[in-house]
Amino acid sequence: MGASSSPAPGVFSPMLTDGSVSDAEIMLRVKTGDQSAFEYLVQKYRRPIVSFMYRMARNAAAAEDLAQEVFLRVYRSRESYEATAKFTTWLYRIATNLAVNHARDTRHERPEVQVSLDEPDEDTGTTLEVPDSSLNAEQAIVRRERMMAIRQKVEALPEQQRLAVIMHKYQQMDYKQISEVLKKSESATKSLLFRAYETLREQLKEFV
Repeated sequence: MGASSSPAPGVFSPMLTDGSVSDAEIMLRVKTGDQSAFEYLVQKYRRPIVSFMYRMARNAAAAEDLAQEVFLRVYRSRESYEATAKFTTWLYRIATNLAVNHARDTRHERPEVQVSLDEPDEDTGTTLEVPDSSLNAEQAIVRRERMMAIRQKVEALPEQQRLAVIMHKYQQMDYKQISEVLKKSESATKSLLFRAYETLREQLKEFV
């Protein structure tokens, strides 16, 4: 973040990490000028936001840049922040708007296709850094092909379905959270996810 708009590094307060203070309350501390509160939120949510952005942008460098922009916007919006919704809902609305705009601006660019070594497995959430000793070479190849197929089919979903699937499957957000981020009813969100998963099931039959 640029020197002119970034907060100065703060010292994390133990009070922020004991679980007794909500993220919304911590953001309200940011609003009053508590720099360590902002640093705490960045530390807590940086990895999930980078992961979300990578699944949307399919480009590691772009994901890092977009995540940085998310937190820059969080900081710039601190004075107007109101704790009327969960902090994560507000955070992911900012992230979603940025991700959608980036996807539309770069839709004709060729995305990265390799599987990152530190990217979670599509099903287990584990990473590929340590080889799974229970898989032989052929099984490992099949798993990699399955992961690539899932990724490609998720990317091909309509925009709203893709967002919902990424939030639900990879960000572990429930229907209520997703509906709040996308500004839809819970029933509409469930319907959106049902259609998306039905499409994926049909297109991924050979891997099931």
